Amino acid sequence: MHRYGLKLWSANTGSYLRAARSLYDEGVFDYVELYVVPGTLDTLEQWRAFKAPFAIHNAHSAHGFNLANPGMRSTNRKIYEQSRKFADALDARFIIFHGGLDGRAEETAEQLSDFKEPRALIENKPAVALPNNISGAFCRGATKEELSMIIKAANCGFCLDFGHAVCAAAHLKADPYLYIKGLAGLEPSMFHLSDVKDMDSPYDAHPHLGSGELDLLRIKREFLPSGAMVSIETQKDSKDNLDDFASDVKWMKNLK
Repeated sequence: MHRYGLKLWSANTGSYLRAARSLYDEGVFDYVELYVVPGTLDTLEQWRAFKAPFAIHNAHSAHGFNLANPGMRSTNRKIYEQSRKFADALDARFIIFHGGLDGRAEETAEQLSDFKEPRALIENKPAVALPNNISGAFCRGATKEELSMIIKAANCGFCLDFGHAVCAAAHLKADPYLYIKGLAGLEPSMFHLSDVKDMDSPYDAHPHLGSGELDLLRIKREFLPSGAMVSIETQKDSKDNLDDFASDVKWMKNLK
C-alpha cells in the first residue's frame, strides 16, 4: 500500500483546512505536505491542532528563495528557518527543497549543506522554468548528475517528482520513462505525482490524474515501492473544497 499526501500551503487555513480535516478523518489521505509561505508563522498553531503526519516543503523561487544564488544566502537562511520552525512544531519527517534558478549546482549544494538539516530532501526540477516574472530561466537539480552531486555534498535525501522528470526529459530530448528510471536510482525518500498534459513539453503543469498522457499504471507498478509516500500535486479546482483531490486519490488507489 502507498501512503498518499495532500499538498497545501501554510496560508490555506480557511476552507481547505476544514476540508482537509474531514477527508483525513475519512481515511482519504495519510499525511499533509505543507508548503511554508514566508511570513505565515502566525498560522502554525492552527496546523499543530491538525493531528495528522506532516512533511514540509520549503518556499521556492516564487517566494524569494534561491539556493543557486550566492547573493541570497542571508535571505535563504531566514526563509529556511521558518520552515524549520514548522517542521519542529509539526514533527515533520522531511523538509523538501528546490535547487534554485540559474547559478551553479555547487552553490546549491553548499548552501543546503550549511543548513545542517537532517530532514532535507532535494527535489528534481524541470530543466527550464515556466515563463514568468521571476528572474531566472534554468533550474538547478534537473539532471541525475547535478542531483547526485547535491545529495552527496549536502548529505541529504531525494524527492522524485514525476512531472518534473518528464519536463526535463522533454527539454533534453530523452525518453521520459528511462529518465525517470535513472532518477529512481537515487533512492527517493518520497514522491510527487500529477498527470502530464503534454509529454513533449518542457513546461510544468499539474493536471488531474487520468486526464493527461503519463502512463500512471506504469508509474505505479515500476517506480512506487510498497509504503511509498506520494504527494498528489494536482491543481485545485475549487476554493471551497478538496473534492477534486479526493477523486485523484481514489483514481490512483483503484488503478490496477
